[in-house]
Amino acid sequence: MGQATLLNLVLRNYLAYNLYEQALKFVQKTTFPESRPNSQYARYLFYIGQIKAVQLEYSDSHSKLMQAIRKAPQSNAGLGFKLSAYKLAIIVELLTGGVPDRTTFMQQELRVQLRPYYAITQAVRSGDLTAFGGVIKKHEVLFKKDKTLTLINRLRYNVIKTGLRSINLSYSRISLKDICAKLGLETEQDAAGVVAKAIVDGVIDATIDHDNQCVKSQQKHNIYSSCEPQKAFHKRIAFCLQMHNDTVKAMAYPDEDKKDEEDAEKKREREKDMLASIDDDDDDDMML
Repeated sequence: MGQATLLNLVLRNYLAYNLYEQALKFVQKTTFPESRPNSQYARYLFYIGQIKAVQLEYSDSHSKLMQAIRKAPQSNAGLGFKLSAYKLAIIVELLTGGVPDRTTFMQQELRVQLRPYYAITQAVRSGDLTAFGGVIKKHEVLFKKDKTLTLINRLRYNVIKTGLRSINLSYSRISLKDICAKLGLETEQDAAGVVAKAIVDGVIDATIDHDNQCVKSQQKHNIYSSCEPQKAFHKRIAFCLQMHNDTVKAMAYPDEDKKDEEDAEKKREREKDMLASIDDDDDDDMML
């Protein structure tokens, strides 16, 4: 308990001063104790997820954050911790290209506090750069307080990618000027640069006609002939295996408090059985 608490306090101090490199080195050179309370381990996983998110390792970060949420106390005592973990997990999942489940925002005890993050999610899904900037401007103080503003600013390119995908599906040919108007970009040069990066990254299948200042979309290929279904299937399998491993560990290493309670209950049951057997013997002696 002392080792686990001390490790979390050191990590918390590093992250409070934005010393992510030092925090990462500290994690690499230390080992979290096996016999630890779930509450301390949940906090440790949350700090690891925070470090991974800043280091651009979004998949690992999201995995650690979801583990932290599952291991956090389910009572009202852990509500603040779950709220912080959910806020960070939502942004990290958006950075991975996914969309958080709607039920995450509909939880009774967290619904009001997660409204700004729901607005961010809606802006990213719609690919509306103007709406995205409006949400950031409106809730900038809250995002700074939650220390998620830096990660949210990284979502700008994700918003642009989503908008470009919808444009690519809707138009076989569109001018750079119209792309500027739809995405809220300033100049046609900015639009050309964004489209070129999206083409290189494989976000859209198109070509840029610089002479006519337009973008021509290629014919859409069948997604099932690509590796995308296999990648999605692999991601789900990895999630299920991780959940299975966490369940096995939870069964193999129960909390010490629960173990003490079970031992006390077993002791009381044995005492009752002994008293019952003594009473039965006395009754037999009296009959004799």
